[in-house]
Amino acid sequence: MKALAPRLAFLLALAVPASAGHAALPPVGTAAPDFAAKSISGRNVRLSELRGQVVLVNFWATWCSPCRQELPLLNKIYTQYRSAGFMLLAVNVDDNRKDAEAMHKRLDLKFPTLFDGGSKNVAKLYGVDTMPATLVIDRDGRVRFVHRGYLDGYERKYEQQVRELLKE
Repeated sequence: MKALAPRLAFLLALAVPASAGHAALPPVGTAAPDFAAKSISGRNVRLSELRGQVVLVNFWATWCSPCRQELPLLNKIYTQYRSAGFMLLAVNVDDNRKDAEAMHKRLDLKFPTLFDGGSKNVAKLYGVDTMPATLVIDRDGRVRFVHRGYLDGYERKYEQQVRELLKE
C-alpha cells in the first residue's frame, strides 16, 4: 500500500475536471506548450529558448520502475546526439527533490533534470496522465511524436525519431 501512495498522490495532483479544459498529452503537430523550470544545477531552463534544436521532453519519477529502466537509455541517446543539435529535458515530478537528485547522480545522467515536484505545473500543462511520458519536439517547437509509458525497445524509436528530425 505504501508503494502506491506516490502514484496515487501524483494522479490526484493531476486530477482536474474536464470542464477546466485540460486534455491528455499535446497532440502531434501542435506547438509544444512553453514552460520554465529549475534544473538540478539550479539554472532555469525555458523550452522556448531551445528553438532550433530537437528536444525530447521526458516526464519521470523515482517511484516509476519503467522510468528507472529508461533513463540510462535516454542518457546514451543524449550523449550521442547532443552535439548535433539535440537536447533532452527530463522533468521530474517527485515531491521530494532529494530523491530525484540522488537518482540523477546514481545513474550518472548527463542531461538536465528539471523539477516539477510540488506544484506539478509542467505536468498539468502537458496533461501528463502516465509515467513515463515522452514527447519529441522539432526545431520549430512542434510536437512530432508522443509516447505514453515505456516498453523495451522504445529507445530505438526515440533514437530513430531524433535522427529523422535532426536531418530536417
